[in-house]
Amino acid sequence: MQDRRALLGLIGYPIAHSAAPAMHEAAGAATFIRVHYQLIEVPGADAALLRTLLEAVRRIGFAGVNVTFPYKEAVLPLLDAIAPEAAPIGAVNTVVARDGTLTGHNTDTTGFAAAITEDIPAPAAGPVALVGAGGVGRAAGLARDLGGGARAFTDLAAALAGAAGVVNATPVGMLPNRDTPIPPALLRADLWVADVVYHPLMTPLLVAAKAAGARIVTGRALTIHQAADAFALFTGTRPPIAPLGAAFDAVIAARAPGH
Repeated sequence: MQDRRALLGLIGYPIAHSAAPAMHEAAGAATFIRVHYQLIEVPGADAALLRTLLEAVRRIGFAGVNVTFPYKEAVLPLLDAIAPEAAPIGAVNTVVARDGTLTGHNTDTTGFAAAITEDIPAPAAGPVALVGAGGVGRAAGLARDLGGGARAFTDLAAALAGAAGVVNATPVGMLPNRDTPIPPALLRADLWVADVVYHPLMTPLLVAAKAAGARIVTGRALTIHQAADAFALFTGTRPPIAPLGAAFDAVIAARAPGH
């Protein structure tokens, strides 16, 4: 059997908590690909520094990198091409390096669609309120198909009135932050509430949503499915979901009190 290897990474800040290395290396083990996944944690990177990092990705043998907050939009003008499905979103979370060319993709879209199907088998029809205008927020809106377009609100109560679901696409609630982007008084039992944050898995928003009787979607399924889709783009091999899920769960368990 040919010895296949893949050098992968993640550009963003803060990312020390990321489960990406464990998930992608587990995907590699399951598909007989020797994977090294490098965290590239860079605070406050400007366009020049991002260009330097991406040039390194292009030249030193990376199969590709994931991109996360706060650089999903900033990398767009630095890439050679944007995949057709990612172009309307205006953000990428996956950059594939192949034959000296960097192509941006967005697996937040497919990851979110899979997460909703997995965690809420029959979500109520109706508008979805997105809190935040980042890459996941845009992708989640497309995945849910708002079917009449989108409206911008500056008032959360107005945005949630009549909504079937709400998605937190901001980093609010990611440890050490313990805030919630939505006041608990605005949450209702007939909402489904999704949070893209998974550090912690049960964010203050999801704790409040569950207390209000709402169905919830943690960042677990989204994170696992977007990673599987990214791995397939990087390597050309579709990994089984179970090993990625086990790797993610092990990372979360290791953070539990007493570990």
